[in-house]
Amino acid sequence: MTESGIPDMSALLAQAQRVQEQLLAAKDELATTIVEGTAANGLVTARVNGTGELVGLDIKPEAVDAGDTETLADMVVAAIRDAGDNAQALVSERLGDVSGGLGMGSLPGISPDGLPDGSGESGTPPDRPIGFGGA
Repeated sequence: MTESGIPDMSALLAQAQRVQEQLLAAKDELATTIVEGTAANGLVTARVNGTGELVGLDIKPEAVDAGDTETLADMVVAAIRDAGDNAQALVSERLGDVSGGLGMGSLPGISPDGLPDGSGESGTPPDRPIGFGGA
């Protein structure tokens, strides 16, 4: 604040620039950070990066039953959802560290669920697969 009680605009702009730089650094870090999600006691493991893009999927041979592909599909979906939830928690943690206390409601390019192009409210899984594009 200046002596007249008016906020110092140059200080506010400098702070905004620092926050923007920190957000960009956090976004870059998230894009290269890999988190895992599992299902069925580790029979299926999905890996996503911090932006929610699926980057790997491991299925143990004992999870595969040619006569029951529906269960395998359910395990894959559950593992991807778990990995997405873990990525969402990571985004909330990392971006919360940067934007904490600034009263920033929503961040440009980050949806309410904390993931780019996601949907839903904070704490709820997106209504479509993360990282698969489409509508």
